[in-house]
Amino acid sequence: MKRSAIAALSAILLLSLSGANAAEEKYVTIGTGGQTGVYYVVGQSICKLVNREQSKHGIKCTAPSTGGSVANLNAIRAGEQDMGVAQSDQQYKALKGEGDFEAAGPFKELRAVFAVHPESFTVVARKDSGIKTFDDLKGKRVNIGNPGSGQRATMDALMKEKGWDTSVFQLASELKAAEQAQALCDNKIDAMVYVVGHPNGSIQEAASSCDAIIVPVTGPEVDKLVQAYPYYAVSIIPGKMYPGSDEDVKTFGVTATFVSSTKTPDDTIYVVVKAVFDNFDRFKKLHPAFANLQPANMLKDGLSAPLHDGAVKYYKEKGWLK
Repeated sequence: MKRSAIAALSAILLLSLSGANAAEEKYVTIGTGGQTGVYYVVGQSICKLVNREQSKHGIKCTAPSTGGSVANLNAIRAGEQDMGVAQSDQQYKALKGEGDFEAAGPFKELRAVFAVHPESFTVVARKDSGIKTFDDLKGKRVNIGNPGSGQRATMDALMKEKGWDTSVFQLASELKAAEQAQALCDNKIDAMVYVVGHPNGSIQEAASSCDAIIVPVTGPEVDKLVQAYPYYAVSIIPGKMYPGSDEDVKTFGVTATFVSSTKTPDDTIYVVVKAVFDNFDRFKKLHPAFANLQPANMLKDGLSAPLHDGAVKYYKEKGWLK
């Protein structure tokens, strides 16, 4: 009887302990972008580093593919995602309640965590399309990006500056980032736009498979955008990065940023930030776009929203903030 009682007590103790462990386990979600883009790699890379030490902190991280910047910011606001990747311009507009976020109003609970890589507004065209400049897109079949993506929002901003609407194109398609290279090579579109870090697999695919070229994006309207808004900057896509594009290509761009909100607890953000920066050399090797990242720049570039308190705690411990 004693043995049976001891066995029963042991079973109850084990069940209670396993229940406690299950209760302590916390799931967090990072919104990313299309699976061929760098945003998806950012989210997957952060989760990989967080999940390596799950046994210590009890946080399980997932980073599904999403519609991109605007979709991520809206999902964070709605409490459907804990964190996400967003272009610096969309972070600014969400904070202020402008552009795609005008109806919802200012997102005062938005918090920046850190900046990631620079992103260039990239126009990729079929070589046989005759497109040599951005203005040559008029009358052509162009993928302007899916609604809710950062690339679409940037395209809309430049089109507005030029006084264009979608009627200037023969076709304005709204394919997602992961679909556009194939559409270009299948001759369903003449050109595509992409706000992305380089090198990029989707552009590599288009350049290798169907002689696509990268088109410069310059002119007074671009200069005006860069001068008027703090989240834009002149950008150079290095030559020889893709087949067919041997010379440097001038354009403009934004910064990819990692964001959250005050709804996400400080200790959760602290764990995520610590996972990245305590393993920074490992993080930088997870994608070529991360190779030149510097912590000093990641605490300021393209960040409009206040830093999350959980991130501030880590940065102060490292002596990066006073």
